[in-house]
Amino acid sequence: MYAWIFRHLPGPLWLRIFISLALIFLALVLMVQFLFPWMSHFTPFTDSTIGSADQP
Repeated sequence: MYAWIFRHLPGPLWLRIFISLALIFLALVLMVQFLFPWMSHFTPFTDSTIGSADQP
């Protein structure tokens, strides 16, 4: 799949590498800004039991 995307990018090799890196960076930024905050409401990893009132 990634090879297919890389072959269909325009320009010489250096431009395709730059576009690929820019697309990866854009995907990471979008995940950090939108996907991960939305997903954190559904994961138990942020639940903390330290200092809860029902512990002795």
